[in-house]
Amino acid sequence: MKKTATLIMFIFFSVTLLGAEMVYAKEQTVCPVMGGTINKEVFSDYNGERIYFCCPGCIATFEKNPEKYIKTMKAEGVDIPKAPPVAEKK
Repeated sequence: MKKTATLIMFIFFSVTLLGAEMVYAKEQTVCPVMGGTINKEVFSDYNGERIYFCCPGCIATFEKNPEKYIKTMKAEGVDIPKAPPVAEKK
């Protein structure tokens, strides 16, 4: 009986946490480097993800330590979009 109750509580909290993550995921609107409003024409693709910036100068700063910025964005609940696939050159 005690094992069943523990299992039910585990499942409940697991589902609750998964649901909370989905609810709080948000689209990127802020530059991870300077904190300004992003310009969707200014971006860098890193490990299959597309990161947007407020200005071209932020790309170089990001590329020096991309994991730092991505970790912060994910901790803040930002849903980082996938980069489009690169077309093969013929």
